[in-house]
Amino acid sequence: MTEEPAPELDLVADFQPETEEFLAEVLRGFASPPRMLPSKYLYDEQGSELFERICELDEYYLTRTELSILEQRRAEIAQVLGPQCLLIEFGSGSSRKTRVLLDALKDPAGYVPIDISREQLTRSARALSRRYPTLEVLPVCADYTREYHVPEPAGPVRRRIAYFPGSTIGNFEPANAQTFLKHCAQICGPRGGVLIGVDLHKDTATLEAAYDDRQGVTALFELNILARLNRELGASFDLDRFRYEARYNTQQRRVEMYLVSLDAQQVWLGNRCLELAKGERILTEHSYKYTLEGFRDLAATQDLAVKHVWTDPNALFSVQFLTPE
Repeated sequence: MTEEPAPELDLVADFQPETEEFLAEVLRGFASPPRMLPSKYLYDEQGSELFERICELDEYYLTRTELSILEQRRAEIAQVLGPQCLLIEFGSGSSRKTRVLLDALKDPAGYVPIDISREQLTRSARALSRRYPTLEVLPVCADYTREYHVPEPAGPVRRRIAYFPGSTIGNFEPANAQTFLKHCAQICGPRGGVLIGVDLHKDTATLEAAYDDRQGVTALFELNILARLNRELGASFDLDRFRYEARYNTQQRRVEMYLVSLDAQQVWLGNRCLELAKGERILTEHSYKYTLEGFRDLAATQDLAVKHVWTDPNALFSVQFLTPE
């Protein structure tokens, strides 16, 4: 039996950053101490594929643990979300976890996947449309931290739900996490809610292994951003002159990920010549880890109350449901 071809499905809206904006953000990052790269640009088509490989690694407990929570508690979660909800997912990726929810939701009003990687967004949205032929899928290509429009489905919506799985909230500095939670609350309105994945504080060895795997897939993922800068911005990074490093900052409770220059070198970016010293680190991303109490207090700063918390037996990870107070 041959599989039916995926239905045609156009993006409802495309707010993907333009090349000039990409370059400007990268140059601002390199001008700051320490030098840094915006982590959202890790997710081009190649980066998204590498991240999917990371999610399958033994050391990367986050994805399988969150999936196990969703699979075991999906009936309860679906009851909390209620019927005819519009599910709006930020950073939808392959939408693997979303399928667990959609299988359990009663009469969902629609699904709005928002992702910065146009290729993966289109591919996953078409796959979901094939799997759920009666579900209205409204893909939006955008940086979900910037301005964009959330489309409305044709049918009635009883409640808007912002869905933010994974541990991506940890990629924000605490002040920016507060701003993003406020954004979620505004999108969903007073009757809406936020379903969010929050990674929990744990021992250093487990965390550093999760972000620096033995096979080196995470290193390839992080280095891919330099390849993207070369390809899209005409930069001159030699990937062989950098190594990847991940370490857990116990004081700030965050994993920090760096690309480290192996020697003194000059790199062209746009019309700028950048000097890198031997051993100089470029911060690509960080991931804050929370206690349940700490995240509750963070949400409260934006008048969001934690109504439900689901965790695994070892309390490695949590899925939390927040509503406006």
